[in-house]
Amino acid sequence: MTTITTMTTMTTITIKRPLDLTEFIDQTSHALVDNPRYCSAVQGEHSYWCQAAAINNNSIQLIKSRSPIDNALITELVGCDQQLTSELVDQSILAFQQWRSQPAPLRGQLVKKIAQLVEQYKVQLADFITLETGKTKQESLGEVQEWIDMCDFAVGLSRQLHGLTISSERPLHHMRESWHPLGPVAVISAFNFPMAVWAWNTMLAFICGDSVIWKGSEQTPLCSLACAKIVNLAIEECDFDVPFALHTLIMGDKAVGQWLADDERIPLVSATGSVVMGQDVSRRVGQRLGRSLLELSGNNALVISNISDLDLALRAVLFSAIGTSGQRCTSLRRLIIQQDITDQFILDLISSYQTIKIGDPREEGIHLGPLINLQAFEKMQSAIEQGIQQGGKLLYGGERLLKSVPEGGIYLQPAIMEIDSTADILQQETFAPLLFIIRYQNFEQAIAINNNSAMGLSSALFSNNLQECELFLSACGSDCGISNINIGTSGAEIGGAFGGEKKTGGGRESGSDAWKNYMRRATNTINYGNQLPLAQGIKF
Repeated sequence: MTTITTMTTMTTITIKRPLDLTEFIDQTSHALVDNPRYCSAVQGEHSYWCQAAAINNNSIQLIKSRSPIDNALITELVGCDQQLTSELVDQSILAFQQWRSQPAPLRGQLVKKIAQLVEQYKVQLADFITLETGKTKQESLGEVQEWIDMCDFAVGLSRQLHGLTISSERPLHHMRESWHPLGPVAVISAFNFPMAVWAWNTMLAFICGDSVIWKGSEQTPLCSLACAKIVNLAIEECDFDVPFALHTLIMGDKAVGQWLADDERIPLVSATGSVVMGQDVSRRVGQRLGRSLLELSGNNALVISNISDLDLALRAVLFSAIGTSGQRCTSLRRLIIQQDITDQFILDLISSYQTIKIGDPREEGIHLGPLINLQAFEKMQSAIEQGIQQGGKLLYGGERLLKSVPEGGIYLQPAIMEIDSTADILQQETFAPLLFIIRYQNFEQAIAINNNSAMGLSSALFSNNLQECELFLSACGSDCGISNINIGTSGAEIGGAFGGEKKTGGGRESGSDAWKNYMRRATNTINYGNQLPLAQGIKF
């Protein structure tokens, strides 16, 4: 069994990277990275490390984190074992039992402190995102801002966890609905939004009275450690009692996620990732009749009508298709264009693609950074080959770039392919900057093509025809969880519920009434009279 110990003194290892991490490491103390190597878990003020002497033990899972910028090794971590995971869940339960009794507005004060610290370290946090995901500086700053915005939303919501008052059919009775904290919440997140998606879940869970157990992506461990440190600093600054185990970070591969999904002590598992991952989580949680909140793959489409602002549409397509190197669940995969305008729009789109600046995402003015790893590139190449075999025509890009980019990273020209709407490849989500163009004749056909996908996350229509817009948003229109007009498929905004239908999982995170996922509902009937009438007029 893996030997785990809590270490109070460790030799600081300087991470020799092109990005200077020293200032942030110094300012945020030991739990962030006095030494990120061999970290298994962080729970409050305690960090759990595998003894260096035990690393050579073959039973210990050593996970290597590499930067997609140049494939250089960032750090190594040890997957948490099942015994420690179970013990950390025990502590999380105790934290929940304490935290649930704190008034919700007071719980909101913790989230407010978190927001203040995130604002203070915004640039440094964004640097970590860029280092571990390859996002451009602007996109990374945007993700950190999303965390801040989520905090603001949650703080306001902490005073609005409202139930209903319900009319009773019985005299001198009334009914109401009340909402209560649910329990420890497990959050499983993906590499492409290593801070924002965790924040969507965690900030809401905190104000709802829940503790959180987080399994972050093994590809972004420094981002996870930084988030955990921010929470810990906020807890330390609170002038009221916050349990140290309110937040738990557990390192490891999919086995950790499976242990959490199987654990009957965890009432809710929120998982973001692929359809395959979501199916496994859903099956495990469902077998024990727990709750799962799933935000999975998207095969998103954008329809361009011949009655639309084509310049506006062009700009929206550009960001939706290549933002984050096509590695967003809301990235544009299928572009459905009215046939009368398709040829000219393709020419304009290719011209726009030719202006894209590709390279080191840490540099100013870069639009497109690297793919996360070689496997992502190979999957994209396979999708291109399949598309050609199925009658598609590659119009632009797809090749890997080896010059004027950091050596070791996977940089490429984003690809455009025209293909028939019946091609099988259109049923896949290619998590890369590969855009399929499909022609349509009439608007009903466009809606049918949009809906012809096993996934139903995001969709968009560019049109100045009111009838088309309203039809697209109606029950007979797009069947996706997100349906936009004259705006792209990506760029979710705090305040709206985020999620999709069909194989996207059906979950909703972030805005609207998504907070209800993290609470349990009770219906209360109160008799304030001296009689005991029964419902439905029953006499007994």
